[in-house]
Amino acid sequence: MNRFLMLLLLMGASFLTYGQSSDIKKPEYVIIAGNEIITKEQATNLGKEGYVKAMQKGVTSEERAALVEKFGEKIGDKEFIVLLTIFTEEERQANQKKKNVTAPKNDVTSYDHEYLLKINDLAVDFTVKMLDGKKVKLSSLKGKVVLINFWATWCAPCIMEFYDFPEKIIRPFKDRAFMLLPISKGEPRDKVAEKMAKLKKDGLNFPVGIDPDGAIWDRYATGSIPKSFLIDKNGKIRYISTGNGDHNLEQLALVIKKLVEEK
Repeated sequence: MNRFLMLLLLMGASFLTYGQSSDIKKPEYVIIAGNEIITKEQATNLGKEGYVKAMQKGVTSEERAALVEKFGEKIGDKEFIVLLTIFTEEERQANQKKKNVTAPKNDVTSYDHEYLLKINDLAVDFTVKMLDGKKVKLSSLKGKVVLINFWATWCAPCIMEFYDFPEKIIRPFKDRAFMLLPISKGEPRDKVAEKMAKLKKDGLNFPVGIDPDGAIWDRYATGSIPKSFLIDKNGKIRYISTGNGDHNLEQLALVIKKLVEEK
C-alpha cells in the first residue's frame, strides 16, 4: 500500500478512534483534486489507479481565502484541507512505466536549514505569556522534560497535531515530569483565544502561550510549522521535528518516555 493510501486510511481511522475513546471530536476535512471537491472514496480510487501526483496537507491563510472564494460554504471554516495534484493520463502512464524500472526512494525532506538551534544545543531561555495571562519562564522548568511546539491558528497540520496531543502526548505523561508548551507564532491574543475556544468545544483544553511578535520563534527556527523542540531536564535540546508526519508524535512520545526516565 502506498503512502498516500495509508494516509487516507489513517485519517479515517483517527476519526473513528477518537469517537470511541474520548470526548474529542475532530472537525471535517475537505479533499480537493484539481478544480473540484471529492470524497475520500474518490481520492482512494485515484490513488489506487496511480493518478495522484502530489498531496499537500493543509493550506496557508491566503490559499484558504482563495478556496473559500471559489467553493464558498463547501470550505467554510473547515481546518483540514488536503490538496491533490493529479497526473494527466499521459503522465500517469509514463510514471507507471518509470516505477516498473526504478526502485522506489524514500520521500524525505530535510528541514535542517530551518533550525536555528540544533540537537544537543542548550535551549535559549525565554518568558512566554500564556493565554490565561500567566507567564512561564523556560529556565524555571528545569527538572522537567518540555515539548515546545510552535503553531498557528491558520496552520492545518498544526491543528491536526493538536487533536492527537491528548491521546499520544498529554495523557501518557500526565503524572510525569513533563510539560507540553505550545506557542502560537506571530498572532495576536484575541485570534488565538478565539481558536482555542472553538477547539475547547471539540474537547481540546490545554494551556497555550502566545508569541505575537515572533520574538521567541525567531530565536529557535525559521520556515515551516508545526515545529517541535524537545528539551531535557537540564535544558538541552534532544529532539526536533517539523510537520505533522505519519509517525511524528509516536516518535516524540518514545523520546519523551526515555527522557522522563533519565536521572
